[in-house]
Amino acid sequence: MVRKSTKRRPAPEQDKMIVEALRGVGRPVSAYELIEELRDKASLAPQTVYRSLDRLIAEGQAHRLESLNAFVACRHPSHEGTAVFAICNDCGTVTEFDEPAAIERLAAWARKAKFAVTQMTLELRGRCRACMAREAR
Repeated sequence: MVRKSTKRRPAPEQDKMIVEALRGVGRPVSAYELIEELRDKASLAPQTVYRSLDRLIAEGQAHRLESLNAFVACRHPSHEGTAVFAICNDCGTVTEFDEPAAIERLAAWARKAKFAVTQMTLELRGRCRACMAREAR
């Protein structure tokens, strides 16, 4: 039986453990689901997980999906800043991609309106190709 550690881990070690769990799960998860996912490896308090997630988001290794109140690992490391997410309402699949033209148009609008953007999250909600194909059969 593997014993979970109760010792306090350095922040980089916690962050690595949490981003690996995010990648391993492969779907959007809440902080509490991450705690459950890691329960055999470590005892983590919600505040600890949220602090790690904040650092991972700031480093571009994770994203918060606002509409789901959940987190995903960054799967598109080449984007700078804003990522766009397509979220399937049927199966929950999340696809991350860049759309620089859309981001620039929104940024241009903000500049024109003298609106200082501090954060931008773009989420498209709908049905993925696989779910539409299943229904068409």
